[in-house]
Amino acid sequence: MYTIIKHNIKGSYIMDPKGINLGRSLLIPSVQELAKESLTEVPHRYIRANQDASVVSSLPQVPIINMENLSSTDSKDYELEKLHLACKDWGFFQLINHGVSCSLLEKVKQETQEFFNMPMEEKKKYWQQAGDVEGFGQAFVVSDEQKLDWADIFFLITLPTDLRKPHLLPNLPLPFRDTIEEYSMEVKKAAFKTLVFIAKALNMEVEEMKVLFKDGMQSMRMNYYPPCPQPNQVIGLTPHSDAVGITFLLQLNQVEGLQIKKDGQWIPVKPLDDAFIVNIGDVLQMVTNGAYKSIEHRAIVNSEKKRLSIATFLSPNMDGDFGPAPSLITPETPARFTSVTLVDFLKNLFSRELKGKTIIDDYRI
Repeated sequence: MYTIIKHNIKGSYIMDPKGINLGRSLLIPSVQELAKESLTEVPHRYIRANQDASVVSSLPQVPIINMENLSSTDSKDYELEKLHLACKDWGFFQLINHGVSCSLLEKVKQETQEFFNMPMEEKKKYWQQAGDVEGFGQAFVVSDEQKLDWADIFFLITLPTDLRKPHLLPNLPLPFRDTIEEYSMEVKKAAFKTLVFIAKALNMEVEEMKVLFKDGMQSMRMNYYPPCPQPNQVIGLTPHSDAVGITFLLQLNQVEGLQIKKDGQWIPVKPLDDAFIVNIGDVLQMVTNGAYKSIEHRAIVNSEKKRLSIATFLSPNMDGDFGPAPSLITPETPARFTSVTLVDFLKNLFSRELKGKTIIDDYRI
């Protein structure tokens, strides 16, 4: 049973199934609706005058990892080494032959776009409610002066099923509900399998990874980045690292916008058709004792075309804690991070703006 937390009329607090106040996010207007107006200038709260505009496009693209090769007797050692280098040097890779069918991905792409195109009256059924950050809206908005991203999101917890809000996934219109249900389970399988290979690539005890993530929390963030009359003055998604275990990002249309920060420079990512863009989160950086690092990334927008994507996050079990894997701790490599429960970690996360890699510094030894 969910416990409703006393809320401020100006904002919304997360409703946690254990009755723990994890944080709040102030309600803001729909950017998708705002973009429908004939704007020549965007409102001042979206203007980001000091953002780093330097982008390098000549550097190599993020590594490509073939899931089938990881399972092959003939090529698994070579592919595991590629995976190790991708996690260590990039923190990002594109995953192909991941086992999620192309037909399901096409349904997700089409039906998610239709979902965002619903009239506002229909969307209000799925809007953020007082005491919750799930649904249509935004997250990490903690003050009325805070700069805002040029985007709308639809955020929801998908697994385990007892954490689902009754008015969200179970109440989505058909066939979208069944499509997201199937997609959730298929991505979980692919993500869990990937985490097992990551453990093998690092010579970590595989069972330690399995115990952490087998019954872990999965959530989805569906992103809609509308066209903007001043694209160079705004940001679609603030630079940050993901405070989760691992992220599987699916690009829903052909408009690019994701950029990652490597060696102090922003590098655009060119998504492969039907591939997942996978990145290491803060949790996995802690679990691997810093061997694999989460990477800052951001989303930019343009003046002519919308961009849509779905980020699916996998975190550890809500009831447990996490820290450096015991099999990776030696006298030569002592623990670099403290252990923390996922509840306390999320409470810390949602108490602040989404910004850089600031949360992980709280757990360094």
